Amino acid sequence: MRTARAAAALPLLALPFLAACGGDADDGADTSPSSPLTTVAAPSATAASSFDDAGLQAALLDSTDLPVGFAPVPDPVDDLGLPPAAESSAADRSSTDPEVCADVLAPIADQAHGATARATARFSGPDFTSIDTDAAAYPDAAAAFTAVQETLAVCGEYSGTDADGVDVTYRLGGLDQATVGDASTAFRLDTTSEGFTMVSDTVIAIVGGVVVQVTATGQDPVDPAVLGGLARTAAENLRSDNS
Repeated sequence: MRTARAAAALPLLALPFLAACGGDADDGADTSPSSPLTTVAAPSATAASSFDDAGLQAALLDSTDLPVGFAPVPDPVDDLGLPPAAESSAADRSSTDPEVCADVLAPIADQAHGATARATARFSGPDFTSIDTDAAAYPDAAAAFTAVQETLAVCGEYSGTDADGVDVTYRLGGLDQATVGDASTAFRLDTTSEGFTMVSDTVIAIVGGVVVQVTATGQDPVDPAVLGGLARTAAENLRSDNS
């Protein structure tokens, strides 16, 4: 069972979060990543995780951990009872070049194969903001943590199209965040299409036998203190639930 939650102060950070994410997309501010991505060494040895899907889901961030104004996004299949979407459609014109970069921001279990458990939670907020978190348990989480970073390392700049065939460009770089869990890395992804840019700031951490990802997306960058607090809480929840 989870012990007392560690994020009681997070709602107090809602105002700086919204001030950062609710800005004018046309104000000319440059949100492009300003530092190169650095590769973080994984712990030398990690034990296999004992989490199953349900336990991992229970350990993820939930609404009580988030700034005020964020609500869960229901899963179409699990929560709404809709049939699974078709894997491909003739009308879908989406693409990514290079193809490996399509995995950036995908759930960790999709980026690194071999997960024994997986969980995802998505939340929407005001002014087109969102917070997404997911986690995957592995027999060798260190190898998974390294594999995810190998993909990021070759995706500094890439391009593609959306489902309607509209051009999209991406820029990825390092992000300065304090270490959480046993080891962590952080990055910023700018996604631009037809002159409009969305900014995704992400922390990926390894906690025992689990790799967890927390992403905050908006028209402008999230307040670094909010992202750091969310990532720290995500790591602490996993640690306490697996103790």
